[in-house]
Amino acid sequence: MSEHNTGFEISASQRQSWGSLAMIWIGSMICVPCLMIGGILGMGFTLGGVVLCVLLGYGIVCTYMCFMGMEGCDTGLPTVSMAGAVLGEKGAQYIISLMLAIACIGWFGIQSAVCGSSFSSMVASMTGVNIPVPVSSLVWGILMLLTAMYGYKALKYLNYIAVPALLLVMAYGVFAAFTKNDGISIIGGYQPAAPMSLVTGISLTVATFALGGVISGDYSRFAKNRGDVIKSSVLGVLPVGLLMILIGAVLSIVTGQYDISAVLASVGVPAFGLVALVLATWTTNVTNAYSGGIAVSNLFGVGEKKFKIATAIAGSLGTLLAAIGLMSKFQAFLSILTAFIPPIAGVIIASYWIIGKGKKDQVIITEGFALDGIIAFVLGAVVAYVTGNIAVFFIGPINGIVVSMVSYILLNKLFKNKKVKA
Repeated sequence: MSEHNTGFEISASQRQSWGSLAMIWIGSMICVPCLMIGGILGMGFTLGGVVLCVLLGYGIVCTYMCFMGMEGCDTGLPTVSMAGAVLGEKGAQYIISLMLAIACIGWFGIQSAVCGSSFSSMVASMTGVNIPVPVSSLVWGILMLLTAMYGYKALKYLNYIAVPALLLVMAYGVFAAFTKNDGISIIGGYQPAAPMSLVTGISLTVATFALGGVISGDYSRFAKNRGDVIKSSVLGVLPVGLLMILIGAVLSIVTGQYDISAVLASVGVPAFGLVALVLATWTTNVTNAYSGGIAVSNLFGVGEKKFKIATAIAGSLGTLLAAIGLMSKFQAFLSILTAFIPPIAGVIIASYWIIGKGKKDQVIITEGFALDGIIAFVLGAVVAYVTGNIAVFFIGPINGIVVSMVSYILLNKLFKNKKVKA
């Protein structure tokens, strides 16, 4: 491995147990977006169909997540550094940062809209005053943005309250759905009014954790061995992800809608439940703004000196998207994530596991832009997007990964990029 990368070397004392790494992924899966995806799937599938979508969708993510994580474990490198051997240092900086920025800004907008909707519902139920959702979304987006810029460290303690509270609210929501809303008979005889194709369901599931699978090397590089990477990835994502999506699906089937705040109000969750939803969304969304700010900083190469400005840009864009109705374009946003993120893993996996035979001394950083990796990534992303939207017979993320891998293997033989050991 290039001497250029030794600053990222992980010492033996820094290695973590697979259980502690799995907890990171478990925490990532306990979130509002998973509930929302479950709600969308519940509108298009029976519960059996939802389970199939989750197993296949997260199966795809966990597969490339494991390969990315094992490379991180072998080399001690974060994802952006691993990508530097395939896309070039500048290519990795711009492409990875751009994908992170798009994902974080989009999720910030989505969750600001969810928070705004929840707050409006809460105020209406308690006071009878109807606050327009766009106004609530704008106010909460600004509050979350300010928190990300000035109060991020303090807010992390709120997670200790918000996450358990969200789990309790979801448990109560399911209980209320079955006992107060005759959920058993509704689910037992349920047939979706607008059935969704299996391919669409799989793609939507992939979108919930597409980015997490790609950046898994950032965390899995602390694993003790490859086996621990596989255990932490699969057991950290699949069980809890399936549970959260199933909860969202059950609630949407019973209520006939997937907007999580409206769903909770429909099943009779008290105002406390909406408060918990607001708090959980707040703590998660501040991370989106914070990470989005880092991505924007890296994208434009401004460094930490301009971090607050970059965070303001990312959060402001997300807030604006929330106010103008990003929720109505939720599935279109997920299609972008599904198409453009997995191919990044495709080129990195092809480079390390196929061309490099899984040997860390074959990881050599490329200066500037590596055209073979960039072209392969673009081809994979385009194929994933097109095939994922034109027919029910194509699974976009799989096509994107395969095309990016094959393209990179072929292009790598044609392009003779200058490899450097700095």
